[in-house]
Amino acid sequence: MTYQITIQPSGHTCSAKVYETVLESALEAGFNIPYGCRNGACGSCKGTILSGEVDYGDYARSALSEEEKAAGKALFCCARPLSDLTIECREIIIGTIAPRILPARVERKQQLSHDVMALFLKLPSNERLQFMAGQYIEFLLKDGKRRAFSLANAPHADNLLELHLRLIPGGVFTEYVFNEMPDKAILRIEGPFGSFYYRDNSEKPIIMVAGGTGFAPIKGIIEHMLHNNVQREVTLYWGAKAGADLYMPELPQSWAEQYPHIKFIPVLSDAVAEDNWQGRTGFVHQAVLGDIADLSPYEVYCCGAPAMVEVAHVSFQQAGLPENAFYSDAFNYAKPTPPQAVAV
Repeated sequence: MTYQITIQPSGHTCSAKVYETVLESALEAGFNIPYGCRNGACGSCKGTILSGEVDYGDYARSALSEEEKAAGKALFCCARPLSDLTIECREIIIGTIAPRILPARVERKQQLSHDVMALFLKLPSNERLQFMAGQYIEFLLKDGKRRAFSLANAPHADNLLELHLRLIPGGVFTEYVFNEMPDKAILRIEGPFGSFYYRDNSEKPIIMVAGGTGFAPIKGIIEHMLHNNVQREVTLYWGAKAGADLYMPELPQSWAEQYPHIKFIPVLSDAVAEDNWQGRTGFVHQAVLGDIADLSPYEVYCCGAPAMVEVAHVSFQQAGLPENAFYSDAFNYAKPTPPQAVAV
């Protein structure tokens, strides 16, 4: 059995098999609707059900409230049609970059902090991964599971793919990368994915908000902008717990020193005595609101843990940020699994 989905206001239509989500059906038909995590955590794919019924699936309650459901909202990465549907959401144009499955060799690892590792991947000599700055790839594990990580390099610097992995205690894949992965290991990846990428159709000043390794895709976006001599005003707020968690602060600091249109504001929520911290403290979204009372003239690129992204989204809208000016990617970590249970 299949159902027809009509996307408004474009009028595009696609067919959905009973096991497919709205997002999967739209992407398969070549229609790009916004999404980020693809597991109901970030809210990027939220839209309106104008007619028809859906199974809402499993999702984080912070990404879709009961009030929003009552108003007809759904997360299209989780919702599956139970009838023909008419939905309302914006569609995005990201060219014709279709995800591909490729082998990738681990060229090198670089420890950036006590719990962050940079992983550099090399594709076969006759291959390049075309992507947009800020998108992500997924590792295809032997047990059929996947792990998603944002690309930290810009598209023009694609000789190696750069990822920033935070060690998750009990996390099978990250513990494998940190402790067991041999040099020149061969992995399978698929990508690019995600609607968190740089938009070049605006001249508005940009506020970038990173939490932890949410800095990775923002790094790729800023390096892309610098490569293309984009002069838009950028203010980067990077939030972390303690000083050690700002794992490469010298890079954004160098941007701020070299380029007058870039500002860098690090923010620590739980600075320790040895940090001798004289900078901003508290939650990173609060630092933004403390500096800028009216966000209506801005665009925001926000990346980090789902809770941070969600509270930033809500509070920034309350401060005047237009709904269509908030671009986000939420990192939803896999649940720890006993090492013997999963093969990588």
